[in-house]
Amino acid sequence: MAYYAAMLYMIDPVRNEKTRPLHIAYLDELDQQGKIYARGPFLDGSGGLVVYIADTFEEAFSLAVRDPHVVGRARRLEIKEWHIV
Repeated sequence: MAYYAAMLYMIDPVRNEKTRPLHIAYLDELDQQGKIYARGPFLDGSGGLVVYIADTFEEAFSLAVRDPHVVGRARRLEIKEWHIV
């Protein structure tokens, strides 16, 4: 297992409010499956971070691009493998 940090940068605050309930439900489901290490918003309002637990980058990317914030074009996704020290 590896960790992948998905930065979700705000694009459209209005769309963000509409997709937020779906985003939270999606992450709650993945959290119950053991696919989430951490998640939360940036305090400056610029977006948020989700750290996925996955076997491969492709698996993590597949989970991240299905996030309703990304699908709904409320946030821009950037994902990188992350090493816990």
